[in-house]
Amino acid sequence: MKIISIIPWADWLALVCFFSLWVGYAWFAKVWGRRRSSLLVTTNRYRAYWMMQATQRDPRMLDGLITQTLSNTPAFFSSTSILVIGGLFALLGTTEKATELMSEIPFAQATTLIVFEFKILVLIAIFVYAFFRFSWCMRQYTFVALVIGSMPPPEDFEAGKHDRQKFADRAAAMVGSAAETFNDGLRAYYFSFALLAWFVSPLAMVVSTGIVVAILYSREFRSDVLQVLRD
Repeated sequence: MKIISIIPWADWLALVCFFSLWVGYAWFAKVWGRRRSSLLVTTNRYRAYWMMQATQRDPRMLDGLITQTLSNTPAFFSSTSILVIGGLFALLGTTEKATELMSEIPFAQATTLIVFEFKILVLIAIFVYAFFRFSWCMRQYTFVALVIGSMPPPEDFEAGKHDRQKFADRAAAMVGSAAETFNDGLRAYYFSFALLAWFVSPLAMVVSTGIVVAILYSREFRSDVLQVLRD
């Protein structure tokens, strides 16, 4: 309870605003994305097309290669998250020098050592969350490979022994879940950059968070890539 009284109210207010915008945008993107077809929802249609094509291929080596390629990206970010977490823990051992350096930056708000360390711990927590999302995404792609590998031969689908649409829908839902999990981890990276502004001032963090939300919205709902995929 001592930390509550030590941290200035402006920092607490900025932190609440930060997480409110993060959670609020995640909810908005999920709900509004169903109405206006966000980048994730639009690409999910292509995942459904892919899995329908996979049921017609034999052997399905191409689909296995695609799945492996897709899993490489979350594997990279997962490893990067561990390195970042290690670097931040190392920074905790040199907080005195870090606070002196920050005090030399123009417009940076003076802060106590314990407040500076608290900000680092919050940043660590964000990258820990990102690590868990990326690692879960990697595991989901192993499930995708399992689902693809368990698909019956195309002849069995054509003979009516199995429901082609059911297999394709199950596999597409699995790939879509992995993509959504990856999106959560990547979003954590975006917001971590906004949190860096907290070391300057609480107001700077709030402004940076708003900018990150605007960037995410433009990429998920207004980007040129989305327009191409819709067409």
